[in-house]
Amino acid sequence: MLALRDVDSFYGRSHALHGVTMAVADRAIAAVLGRNGVGKTTLLKTIMGLIDRMVGRIELQGIDVSAEPAFRRARLGIAYVPQGREIIPDFTIRENILMGAFARRDGKRAIPDIVPQLFPYLARNLDRPGGVLSGGQQQQLAIARALAAEPKVLLLDEPTEGIQPNIVEEIEALILRLNKEIGITVILVEQNVSFARRAADAFVMMEKGRVVASGAIAGLTDEIVHRHMAV
Repeated sequence: MLALRDVDSFYGRSHALHGVTMAVADRAIAAVLGRNGVGKTTLLKTIMGLIDRMVGRIELQGIDVSAEPAFRRARLGIAYVPQGREIIPDFTIRENILMGAFARRDGKRAIPDIVPQLFPYLARNLDRPGGVLSGGQQQQLAIARALAAEPKVLLLDEPTEGIQPNIVEEIEALILRLNKEIGITVILVEQNVSFARRAADAFVMMEKGRVVASGAIAGLTDEIVHRHMAV
């Protein structure tokens, strides 16, 4: 579904990613792991086209998207839920979701039929401002906004960060439903190793902007976790 080959990316003169090569299969979940500041968020932004410059090659279903701007990558099927969610607090739930629909390939500006099934609270409160929602509800809203683009690949940057413990399980279950029931390929930046092991098919471990280990999730050993994630 998605492949990176020898990708370097930059913020101004800062060299952030170094020779990243990875591939994610169709309908798989790939967990991106590592300590804070090792380039996980930069990897997602690079895939989405939100960095200053990159070299190398990014392919979506065999199509080279390396030179495409972010809005074209969105229309080709990549959606991004950033760390911190970044909803617009003064917009209603409806308006926040419909922002994602601008990337739909068929031009429709509509809330997807799947939203009421996945997010019944949001569907019942479409005219409430996004800013009054709890952290977990805002995360649901950010995911619903991404789904409005009808993506093939969903990039999730620490989706359970800062969320009440009782809601974390709901978000984790939602991610699995998006993948297993709807068939969306997911690239998941995650610090929770136990959830990564339960949910993911493959993993990528990062260190200083480089991939230092990768493979099937069964190969994510305690030794790899300790070496690259222990503080």
